[in-house]
Amino acid sequence: MSAPPSEPPARPPSVDALARSLADTGLPHPLLVDAARAAIAAGEPDRARAEAEVRARSMLQPVVNATGVLLHTNLGRAPLATSTPGRASNIELDLGTGKRGSRTAHAGALLARAVEAEAAVVVNNGAAAVLLALAALAGGGRSVAVSRGELVEIGGGFRIPDVMAQSGARLVEVGTTNRTRLGDYRAALDADPELAVLLKVHRSNYTITGFTEDTSVSALSTLGPDVVVDLGSGLLDAACPWLDGGPPAWLAAEPAVRQTLQAGADLVLFSGDKLLGGPQAGVVAGRADLVRRCARHPLYRAFRPGSLVLSALQDVALAYLDRTAGDLPLWRMATASVEDLDRRARRLAADHPSVEVVVCGSAPGGGTMPGVEIPSVGLAVDGDVTAALRAGTPPVIGRVADGRTVLDLRSVEPEDDGVVAAALSRLEDVG
Repeated sequence: MSAPPSEPPARPPSVDALARSLADTGLPHPLLVDAARAAIAAGEPDRARAEAEVRARSMLQPVVNATGVLLHTNLGRAPLATSTPGRASNIELDLGTGKRGSRTAHAGALLARAVEAEAAVVVNNGAAAVLLALAALAGGGRSVAVSRGELVEIGGGFRIPDVMAQSGARLVEVGTTNRTRLGDYRAALDADPELAVLLKVHRSNYTITGFTEDTSVSALSTLGPDVVVDLGSGLLDAACPWLDGGPPAWLAAEPAVRQTLQAGADLVLFSGDKLLGGPQAGVVAGRADLVRRCARHPLYRAFRPGSLVLSALQDVALAYLDRTAGDLPLWRMATASVEDLDRRARRLAADHPSVEVVVCGSAPGGGTMPGVEIPSVGLAVDGDVTAALRAGTPPVIGRVADGRTVLDLRSVEPEDDGVVAAALSRLEDVG
């Protein structure tokens, strides 16, 4: 007796119909089609919704930074609220003459005023500032002297020697890893009278301790070549006049732009999204003739930012000039008292018996001040629940320490305490 005929294979669902069933996710229809096709191709059409959710969560969106790292590179470094009307701007129009203007006349000029520099130009990040300055001042094979102890690599593989090679400058290493004296730079200058630049690079993401010696900016300024200092972190003024209580103790060893220029630097390069508390940008500030050379170099056109960045940076510069920069999110977080953080933590923990208030330490982050810890208070939950916290809307990003998930409140805005509370409630519901 012959076997009964087998059932024909089920026909896969219509891609379009499956995509339309996911419309409530809020994604555009073409992305829903992609999710539906991927699920059908895998033989799991029921996973189309999960595919759509993965695609939705891969897009840029607000998150709550509870890591305690104030300038978290993976979370956009300095948080900054911006609002720009949907209109054209006078980014390159002189409103007085009606003729073409310069995009260096707005945020750049204000930042120059804030640090008492002759001029400043803004580019799209700190690496661009370094590359532009070296190309403008030493491109074409001219020499640049750098201490061996300052040939740094920062996140993403950004290495000073590689950047220098791309600029067309020739690297001259001076001194040793731990000790570089003024005589080392003088010897380099004697060997190459055409040496164009003495470059100092702030070791912002590591320290050298023990048997060490460094050469100051003021000493370098006596040798003749242009002195360029890559500060990176972007602290404008060591006195922090925008803070009522002056500079916090953890900033004591951090070099600042204004004082570095006063010490004799010809150009200072720094980031906009670190201790400046602004958008991602790079700033070249200092002598007007050198800044003009940077602005006229062909690379500037490739590196210049658009009106959104310049508008946000202008607002930040104005805040420093009128001494209200303490209201910038970064400085609010950085200067919050431990007592205030403790009160917030205890209010949040009161409704969640599985949560413990803990003393912890925050970090500046963003490749600044390695080893510096800022006293803080947070909430601790047993186990690693970071994945569950990231699955919320908005996602809450914490850290794991000693087998517990810690939510450090120093990097959380007070208005987001409700988001943290809701995330903790979801954890308890699941548990």
